[in-house]
This record gives sequence, structure tokens and C-alpha cells, in this order.
Amino acid sequence: MYSRVERKKRKINPYYFLLFLILAGIGGFSLFQIMDKKGHSEVQDAANTFIQLLEYKEYEKLGNVLEKQSYTSLDYTLEEVIAKYDRIFNGINITNIHASKIALEKVKNYEYELSYQLSFTTPLGKVENMKYHAKINKTDGHYLVKWDPSLIFPGMEGKDKVAFQYMKAERGEIKDHYGNGLAVNEDFKWAGIVPKELGQGNDEKENTLQRISQQLDIPIDEINQKLNQRWVKDDLFVPLKIVESSNAEIVPGISYQNIKLRYYPLKEAAAHLIGYIGNVTKEDLDKNPNLAEGDMIGKAGLEKAYDKELRGKDGGEILIVNEQGDKKQEVQKAEKMDGEDIQLTIDSYIQLEAFNHLKGNAGSTVVMNPKEGGLYAVASSPSFDPNKMVQGLSQQEYDQYVNDENKPFISRFAVGYAPGSTFKTITASIGLDANVTYPDKLRNINGLSWQKDGTWGGYSVTRVSDVQNVDMRKALIYSDNIYFAQEALEMGEKTFRNGLNQFIFGEELDLPIAMNAAKISKHSTFDSEILLADTAYGQGELLISPIQQAVMYTVFQNEGTLVYPRLLKDQSSPKTKSAITSSTAKELKKSLIEVVRDPNGTAHLLYNPKFTLAAKTGTAELKKKQGEKGNENSFLLAFDTEHDEFLLLSLVEKYKPGSSATQLNKSFLDQLYSYFQMRNGNTSAHGD
Repeated sequence: MYSRVERKKRKINPYYFLLFLILAGIGGFSLFQIMDKKGHSEVQDAANTFIQLLEYKEYEKLGNVLEKQSYTSLDYTLEEVIAKYDRIFNGINITNIHASKIALEKVKNYEYELSYQLSFTTPLGKVENMKYHAKINKTDGHYLVKWDPSLIFPGMEGKDKVAFQYMKAERGEIKDHYGNGLAVNEDFKWAGIVPKELGQGNDEKENTLQRISQQLDIPIDEINQKLNQRWVKDDLFVPLKIVESSNAEIVPGISYQNIKLRYYPLKEAAAHLIGYIGNVTKEDLDKNPNLAEGDMIGKAGLEKAYDKELRGKDGGEILIVNEQGDKKQEVQKAEKMDGEDIQLTIDSYIQLEAFNHLKGNAGSTVVMNPKEGGLYAVASSPSFDPNKMVQGLSQQEYDQYVNDENKPFISRFAVGYAPGSTFKTITASIGLDANVTYPDKLRNINGLSWQKDGTWGGYSVTRVSDVQNVDMRKALIYSDNIYFAQEALEMGEKTFRNGLNQFIFGEELDLPIAMNAAKISKHSTFDSEILLADTAYGQGELLISPIQQAVMYTVFQNEGTLVYPRLLKDQSSPKTKSAITSSTAKELKKSLIEVVRDPNGTAHLLYNPKFTLAAKTGTAELKKKQGEKGNENSFLLAFDTEHDEFLLLSLVEKYKPGSSATQLNKSFLDQLYSYFQMRNGNTSAHGD
């Protein structure tokens, strides 16, 4: 038995007491951990919410995460804080805001430091990893961010502002080989209305609007529609139409504002080649993150092909300034780089005349420097005015283009056609090099149609002139289909195809023009004597664009060497390839001179004793079956033989009597000779 004292002593045994303290401590520590973990979770939620509002630009919700005392002590209201974010981030159009390296560090009880980095995109480009620091305190039971202006941009304080200066890059111009503008930047006028200047009373306003409608050629309903837009106020300028500065007449009610726009001096004459620019679309923005709303980019032609070089790079700076507007700190700066000028081999005069001589017929004319490969003219007709695409196309004008059966938006110089009889020059060249054809080789042909034998069924090759004894020269002069069909059959498919493969069939030309490769046939072999025969005189399944035809025919001015085309003016040597022998090229040149000189020649209309022109005409008939009359495309190959100054290839679709390619280009060829004589006499003034 223990005494009372002993029992008391036993109750307070120090070992038990120590154990009690240890257990109590463990329990308290656990409770502290739970409380601390809960607190950290709350502050983490506050940090995440704040970051999310910044990334999604949900500034109207900032009141839920900011400590009120922090901004009121700096003489800001919550509305002013929200407006400041909105003016800066939305006003400058800052996008793609992304936070990274987010970290929370405990400073003391109920106080944490949040650090993070922001990356975002401004109209000047990307800003990477801008470092931020913020305090998060527990206030009234909630963790809130302690705000100050440095949370907009580091370095901001007090009533600092952000200044944004944007410098638009000047788009590079497209020029011809003399430096004449083909796509230039010019000053225009926005014609518009300031509503309060329309006059007093309904009658006076209506009369003024009627005068404006007549002067600007805009329907009155369209004007009223623009005046009724939600944003319009009495003292605000409402733009109606862009006009050339010289046409900005003073008319009561019309006001003008200056604007710089793209202008195309040759208008329809070079529209398909040069193209035009237009506003970026959502699709454009999705494809290219470097673009911004309101940007103008190339939409067609060379404007599109060389858009990156022409567009340049906009510049500017984003600055932190004090209340007085004095610069304190640079946030971002980008140097403005104007676009590059692009100089072409195109000659404005030749381009304009090539287009004009098509006289609105559906077709194309290509004029080429046969020695250097430079394209002097690449014209397509009918066409459209690219200036209207930039200045604004009315619905009536758009409908007129779309409903035109001749399809004015097609670049016919890049479309594949059966070349017709101009291609006989290639067949003759292959035959000569294969020692099958020779200039004096006679074929006795009777009648206007011929077939090899009965295996051809109802099919036969036809010709226009019934000449019995035909040699190669006569066959070219009279453009005899039967002669060349028989020559190809004698050569055989293998020899003929091997000869064709020395040209540019199947090759992609190094030109900024969308164009399918020239094609001999749908399949790698003819598997048909009829198709072989038809191909020999430029029909069958041949598909060659006017540009590709011009390139192939350069062999006759270069002793059998083919010269590839180019559009950019530079000093490098042209790309070439050997296609036929020199002797064959010379023989064909002599024969093609006779096609012009001989009174029976299909190109005799072009004869001019002042100069020696070589030419070959061609027609390609479009019909579904033999015996029926189909539409015909007319072709003309013509080139200078004295100085090899130019080569012309012209096409007229579905031509009618009086509008063949030969007839349309007669005066143009005379002009070309005069122009080159004049140009060569003034080389010191122009250069090339």
C-alpha cells in the first residue's frame, strides 16, 4: 500500500509529465500544420485568381482580389484601377498574355510575396518574361493582393501613364525596269460628311444629300445607311468614298480627309500580274501571328507573292511617362523598317500596249527578252481595276465582274492551252535533229483530210490548203497539219517524246506566278497513233501556258538554247538549257521568216519591208467530236530576227473573224520595232 504522499508523487512522475508535454506538442504541431496548409491554399487561390484575371483581361473582376487600402492610399478608386488596365492593355491591343515562373514565398504570418513573369504580344512584337512582384496579405479574413502601379508594368508608380507611339512601315513599291511605278503609294482623299454641316431643316439636308449622291456617284440609300450607323454623331466625320486628290472638288456638304493608299498606274493592263492589297481577314490573322487587325497585305499577284518583302515591319515604342508626359522608362521599342522596293523586268509601255491591243478580247500577250529571259509584258484580258479593290468596290461593280462570262479574274498567261500550229515549230525541230525531217523533204498529200489506214476508223487529220507536194518550209508557210502528223508518225513516239523532253515539260518555272507545269499528255505514253499525230500539230492533250510557250520558242533566237524566264531585274546570268542544235534553230528561223514574207504565208499580214520578222500563227479547235465545228483559239508567235530584241506570244480565246491574234497584234509589232529603235537610240538616258 502506498501512502497518500507516495500516491501523489506517483501521479506527477516527471516521465509521464514529459510524455504528456511531448504528446501535446505533437498535437499542436499537427494542428498548426493543418492551419498553415489551409492558409497556403487560400493564398494560392488568391494568387491564381489574380494571374488568371490578368491573362484573360477580366479587369472588371479585380475588386475581388485587390486590397482596397492598397489602391485608395495611392489616391486611386477601384474604377480608376480597372480603367487604367483597360486603357493600356486593350487600348494598345496587347494580346496573348501568359504568366510563367509563378512562385509564392511566405514573408511572415499572413503575408506572402508573389513573383511571376508575363509574356505578351503588342503591335510591336513579343515581350518576353517581364518580371513582377506583389504582396499578398490577409485582410478581413481573406488573402488579397496589395496593388500598386508596378503591377501594370514594373517601374510604374504613383500616377504614371503609358505612352504608345506607333510608326507604320511604308510598303515597298513595285517598279518596272526603268523605275516607273507599277504599284505605288499615293495621297488620296476620303470624301465624307460631317452631319451638322448638311444644313438646317429636312428639305435643305435632303437637297444637300442628293447633290452629294450625284457628285460621288453613291446611291442615296447607301449614304443614309452610313449616316445611320450607331457611332455617328453630328460633329464626327463619316467617310463615304475614296477619291483621287485631283478629283476632290469643293461641294457643299462634302468634307475631305487625307489618306495614303496603294495605287496601280497601269490599272487593268497589269492587274493580273501585279495584283492588289487588302485588309487582313481572320483567316490571315490565324495563319500569321505577326499580323494585326487593320493591316493591309497582298491579296493577289506579285503583291501577294512578295508581301513579306514589300510590307516591311512597323515600329514604335511603349514608354512609362510621368503625369507631365516626361519619359521615365522604356517598356518596348521596335525600329520601323520600310518595305523593300521590287524592280521587275516588265516594261510599262510594252505592258500597256500589249493589253490595249487585245481590245477586250479574252486572251493574253506575253513579250519576252529572248536573250536575257526578262518578261517585258505579261498581259491578260479581260481584266479588272485593282484600284477599285483598294479604294472600295461597289456591289454593282463586283456583280459586273462576277457575272462577266469572260471571267476577268483569270490570269490567262498562266493557263494551259493546246498551242495549235505554233507548236509545229517544235515538231519540225525535233524531226530535224532526229534526221527524219529535212527542209526539202517532200510529201505528196492529196486533199484536205488524211488518215493513216482503216484502223483510224472515222478519224482523219485535216488541213486548210490543198497543196500536193509539201516540204517542211511549205508545211510551215501553209501550216499543214497533215505534213507534221506524218512526220511524227515516222519519228515514232519514243523519238518524238525524247525530243519534247528537252524542253520544259513537267518543269516548275522559277516565277512568282501560280502555274501548272507544261504537259505533253495525260499519261506518260500516247498509246495511240492518233494522239501522236494530233500532238505533232499542237492539239491532242498538250497543255502549255502562253508564258511557257514563249519560253520554249526562245530556242530560235539562241541557236538552240532555251532561256528560262524571269521577272526580277538583277544582274545575274539567265538560266538556260540546250534543247535543239544550232543548225536546226537557224533553219527554223529562216523558215519562219518566210511564213511572214511569202504571200501565201499564214502570217503574211505582218509583213513590213522595214524589218525582218519571223512568225508562226496557230489555231486550236475546241470540239467534242470530229465533224462538228468548235470554237477556235488563235495564237501568234512572232520575234525579231535582226537584233533579237523581243519575242511575242499572243493568244485570243474563241476568236471571231477580224480578231485573230495576228490581226490584233499587227500594229503592236510595228510599235515594238519603233519603240526598241527609239530606246536603243537613247540608252544613255534610260539604261536597262
